[in-house]
Amino acid sequence: MSDTLMDFDEAVRRYDPVLGLEVHVELGTVTKMFDAAPNVFGAQPNTMVTPTSVGLPGALPVVNARGVEYAIRIGLALGCEIAESCRFARKNYFYPDLSKDFQTSQSDEPIAFDGALEIELEDGSFFTIPIERAHMEEDAGKNTHIGGADGRIEGASHSLVDYNRAGVPLVEIVTRPIEGAGAKAPQVAAAYVRTLRDIFRALGVSEARMERGNVRADVNVSLRESPDAPLGTRTETKNVNTFRGIEQVVRYEIQRQAAILAAGGEVLQETRHGQADGTTRGGRVKSDADDYRYFPEPDLVPVAPSREWVEQIREGLPEMPAAKRRRLKVEWSLSDTEMRDVVNAGALELIEATAAAGTTGQAARKWWMGELSRTAKEQEIGLEDLPVAPEQIADLQALVDSGRLTDKLARQVLEGVLAGEGDPEAVAAARGLEVVSDDSALLAAVDEALAANPDVADKIRGGKVQAAGAIVGAVMKATRGQADAKRVRELVMERVQS
Repeated sequence: MSDTLMDFDEAVRRYDPVLGLEVHVELGTVTKMFDAAPNVFGAQPNTMVTPTSVGLPGALPVVNARGVEYAIRIGLALGCEIAESCRFARKNYFYPDLSKDFQTSQSDEPIAFDGALEIELEDGSFFTIPIERAHMEEDAGKNTHIGGADGRIEGASHSLVDYNRAGVPLVEIVTRPIEGAGAKAPQVAAAYVRTLRDIFRALGVSEARMERGNVRADVNVSLRESPDAPLGTRTETKNVNTFRGIEQVVRYEIQRQAAILAAGGEVLQETRHGQADGTTRGGRVKSDADDYRYFPEPDLVPVAPSREWVEQIREGLPEMPAAKRRRLKVEWSLSDTEMRDVVNAGALELIEATAAAGTTGQAARKWWMGELSRTAKEQEIGLEDLPVAPEQIADLQALVDSGRLTDKLARQVLEGVLAGEGDPEAVAAARGLEVVSDDSALLAAVDEALAANPDVADKIRGGKVQAAGAIVGAVMKATRGQADAKRVRELVMERVQS
């Protein structure tokens, strides 16, 4: 039975939406958070485990120091205070992919707390997200449901459990209630997670590939009658790992909850699951913190990062994405709209890397936002998944800048590079695509074209210099577009005048 929904515009006119986001990021450490099992994606199921990974009796955890460092990096990037001392706790609950029946996490003593993050929306406006905490924990394993549509549990005949992911280091970033977003709430939620994704990549703490589940968000939504009213009852939609999905979940929950409240009903505090069509489906009644029976992890000592170490990490932080965008916008002479297009296309890092490899930002942008963007769209893949490296695009542009290729020829060379035929220089040579720059060869083609079009030569001598275009076109055709049109025009004028 489908949910009753209220029109979105009416819902945000009648009610004030409040958001809360819990974003989990898998850290890119070599080993897991509490044992020496490799932290590897895509391995054969249940091969990247130790007794600690699966909680066998007598197995003891040891904290991954690099995981702690990455957590501090994230906290500092979000403007958080870093705890002088914190500790791990056991969060007790049963789930098939949590074989020891508890998750090692942090409860009331997080590594980082009290931060804020300014985000930019697609319309150029800014919004500040209050950060309550960022804490360390471990991931659970992964259930695979067999027989259901799209791997979902609905309709599945049975489920399999892979413990390779159990124990992978996580940092969970929890916001305070996000108020004042109004009708922009869906965009605010998606922009916040997108900004976090960019920060994780800039910090080098995670590949942050959402399609792999490296970054996923639990999306909390509640409604109240006015900004002055108490917070409403919230729902939590679990593990949303696409920006579009986050936006859809927020919009759907606002419409669904508004319809319930308008009919005099009560919103049930529960976990929900996002569906492929942008809707949400009810799960279990939401547990409160008390139900998890948190207690200090007896097998781990407190974590007490020295102030010197924290400051050393702070000094080593890279330029943050927002600051980088502002700098590159000026360096590349882009408008606000052009920069937003670059960011939304996921092309910023690719353009930057291409420019660093030896070309201009504008030239790099031309390729990534033009020919390459069209190719990626046709193939329905991301720009970063195209089989071409920034260095190859820089080499391609260098061939254009040196006059060895025209833009038209360069596009043909790019086709060869994307087809796996080699680097730009090799493709140009193999396909015979370089510009014909030998004046003797060009003069022969010019003379042939003039001989075939004597009336055109007479027009040029009579002062109609634009008639030279016909001869230039004939030469370009004869050379398969490999002549330098500017040089051909010069030779035509020289020949006619002589």
